[in-house]
Amino acid sequence: MAAVEHDADVIVVGAGPGGSATAYHLARHGVRVLLLEKTEFPREKVCGDGLTPRAVRQLIRMGVDTSPEAGWLHNRGLRVIGGGVRLELDWPDLASFPNYGLVRTRLDFDDLLARRAVDAGAELRTGVNVTGPVLGPDGRVTGVEAEVGPGKEPATFHAPLVVAADGVSGRFPLALGLAKREDRPIGVAVRRYYRSPAKHDDNYLESWLELRSKDSGDNLLPGYGWIFGLGDGRVNVGLGVLNSSSAFGKTNYRRLLTDWLANTPADWGMTDEANAEGPILGAALPMGFNRVPHYTRGVMLVGDSGGMVNPFNGEGIAYAMESGELAAEVAVQALARPAGADRERALTAYSTELKTRFGGYYRLGGIFVKLIGRPEIMRMATKHGMPHPMLMRFVLKLLANLTDPRDGDAMDRVINTMTKVAPAV
Repeated sequence: MAAVEHDADVIVVGAGPGGSATAYHLARHGVRVLLLEKTEFPREKVCGDGLTPRAVRQLIRMGVDTSPEAGWLHNRGLRVIGGGVRLELDWPDLASFPNYGLVRTRLDFDDLLARRAVDAGAELRTGVNVTGPVLGPDGRVTGVEAEVGPGKEPATFHAPLVVAADGVSGRFPLALGLAKREDRPIGVAVRRYYRSPAKHDDNYLESWLELRSKDSGDNLLPGYGWIFGLGDGRVNVGLGVLNSSSAFGKTNYRRLLTDWLANTPADWGMTDEANAEGPILGAALPMGFNRVPHYTRGVMLVGDSGGMVNPFNGEGIAYAMESGELAAEVAVQALARPAGADRERALTAYSTELKTRFGGYYRLGGIFVKLIGRPEIMRMATKHGMPHPMLMRFVLKLLANLTDPRDGDAMDRVINTMTKVAPAV
């Protein structure tokens, strides 16, 4: 049988933050990378657009200029509203993470990261819709089938390793029989842009733990909300509902958002449809490793494709970029070995290291999701927790996964111990 000519050392499916981070770090190590994206840049994507210091660290590791002059809106922390209290919590000062967050729309954020990957040496091909894997006689993936361009011309690309970074749909892993696990948390979020001169240049990300409509009285609407200023006259406003809520899957989420916003002050601009930009769009949030294994048969799963959204706060970009960097490091070591059992042994390190880094933390996150799905517990937590700033600073560190692994303060040590002793998911 003739040897297959490879188009690249690694094919990365999807040029979102996880895919572009993977491609960037691979290319930086001299690996030939083919990055395939089904759409054309710039393109919109449903997201909260807010980045915590954990995501900022990954941007810096990709050499991205995160200064305001480069178009980023900086934020200094999280404003939490709930239990009749409004609390502003600055991001912690840590050795391991910067002390600021960022906001930028996905319209040019994903484009920017893809260009960083290209600058590093990756080959980006847009308008290439990957439709499924190419399998070798042993069932191992040896490439991808695709449709190229508006004419959907069939094409095949070969590589000894494929990275699936195709987002929440996970079409590529699904084609390999890797379905979502129903026992892991998942959320649904909807968001919309509004013109809001009163809120657009906020230097805190704003999180609402309790949502009320005009008519709900003391009864809370399901879910949590956010208002993130974009610095360009607009805000990103949205809400999320987790599958631990009795309302999950039974609610009109778009109506829920407008009901909540109708109860906000008129001068914020969100009660007037004339200030809305675009429709209300929604997306699923796959959490807590809800698709595993993260490596099998020549395919690594990165970011949302592997269900890596943080169950505590719904953050996905940081974990997509971190898993992409880790996938690249493992792939570089594996590709330096001859094909066969020795290379496979190296590739299995990816799943093991992911579990070590996040398995215990996501276990705790799954418990957290179950607890806050009960309104009486959420109400008690906000009522008794919000008035205590020290406790809330601890909660911020826990929810944002921001601690120093060594030489941290007492809060860091408690959180690090909790995540280490919790059985990994």
